[in-house]
Amino acid sequence: MLSIPEETDPGGRVFFSGADRSLVEEDEIQLVSVGIDIGSSTSHLLFSRITLERMDTRYIVAAREVLHASDILFTPYVQGEDIDADALGDFIDDAYEAAGIGRGDIDTGALILTGVASRRRNARAIGEVLSAEAGKFVALSAGDSLETLMAAHGSGARALSEEGGPVLNVDVGGGTTKVALCDGGEIVARTALDVGARLLAFDDTGRITRLEPFGARHLSDAGLTVGKGEILGVADRAHLAGVMADRIITVLAGGTAEGLMRLPGLPNAPLAPRIVVSGGVSEYLEAGTPGDDLGFELARALDSRIAAQGWPRIAARQGIRATVVGASQYTVQVSGSTIFLDPPGILPLRNLAVIAPDLPLDDEIDADACAKAVRDALARLDLSGQPVAVAVPWQGSASYARLAALARGLVKGLRDTLKAGHPLVLVCDGDIGGLLGMQARSEEHVPAAIISIDGIRLSEFDFIDIGDVIRATGAAPVVIKSLLFPTE
Repeated sequence: MLSIPEETDPGGRVFFSGADRSLVEEDEIQLVSVGIDIGSSTSHLLFSRITLERMDTRYIVAAREVLHASDILFTPYVQGEDIDADALGDFIDDAYEAAGIGRGDIDTGALILTGVASRRRNARAIGEVLSAEAGKFVALSAGDSLETLMAAHGSGARALSEEGGPVLNVDVGGGTTKVALCDGGEIVARTALDVGARLLAFDDTGRITRLEPFGARHLSDAGLTVGKGEILGVADRAHLAGVMADRIITVLAGGTAEGLMRLPGLPNAPLAPRIVVSGGVSEYLEAGTPGDDLGFELARALDSRIAAQGWPRIAARQGIRATVVGASQYTVQVSGSTIFLDPPGILPLRNLAVIAPDLPLDDEIDADACAKAVRDALARLDLSGQPVAVAVPWQGSASYARLAALARGLVKGLRDTLKAGHPLVLVCDGDIGGLLGMQARSEEHVPAAIISIDGIRLSEFDFIDIGDVIRATGAAPVVIKSLLFPTE
């Protein structure tokens, strides 16, 4: 994950990056935010104006307006899997110019890297391109699981599932297909497989100019013996797309595609789900002509097979742009009497991703169940072994037995994170921050630093900064940055 700091003044006030105004001095604030999505196949930007209204010490999103959507760029490469940083930088510059927005006008934003764009060498090059935005952006590399979750939020599938029964979001991109099962407004299962439109690319004559390993696998499975530099005819392209679409349908029905699964298959797939198709391939569902990849053919093949299954398809609220519009920010002041810091000089911390495990906080807390919930949350967001803040929705009595079991479960679930030298960061919405931190330090022998604070409610897709304790008040300022999706 690319780490980008926030700004505070010596007095402890927290400022929006790039804006000379304090978070705690205005009842309504308008931010200009940008979401930048750089993927294996395509890249694009979305500029938005976000209106925040203050409620006590926090701000909520009251309105959002899309100011400009950039063109879609086929992600440029110089050789192999190295992204052409110069060409990408020119595209981003052009997007700012077309939007009529200067880089200095941006208050906050989100940079999402997916696929080969997220690999270390590429991430470094992209970070250099966006160095002017340092201090403004939440930046993260999205693996298959997190990318699947974001697509389900961005396409509107999660929101659609709040009424009318389950919805399967099928996000078909250039290299992979991500599937999320949404029910009751929640994402209850997810999977991904190596099926995508740009596993093969063609020139104007139909000659194969790009052939990924899984593209060759699909050609072989389709009984086609052509290779790079050879022509794949119109009929064979349609046949190949049909074979790939069959693999997707098998997975949607609860099966697996041998050798192609990137995540475990869907458990308990619904018998007659509603389908939302997002991703680059979805742009060809209603219109378009054959291009330099299999997008057109794959869209047609998948659509016909969904119809043959009798599954109703609902148009995505966002197709290829089923991603973040940026990030919002708000601040809280944390009471110093109920926080635990050890060592005291550990702060500030910046841009910590939040996990929100479904902790079973029954009358008798099961430490092993809590540990499993933490591990599941880390896996869901592709954050295993990474620095995180754990959202703890405390309820019930603060007895020694309950606190001890919870601390034991949290530390056990975060074992890989702590082994990597990252601090134990706990954020509770109940008044137990100090007690839980002391319990973890005294009984669980945590080798790393511990920060345990309370009075804050967090959720997935939040990132937090924890500033230095303000000497005059004994409070620690916390800035919470939430990813925003175009449909929510």
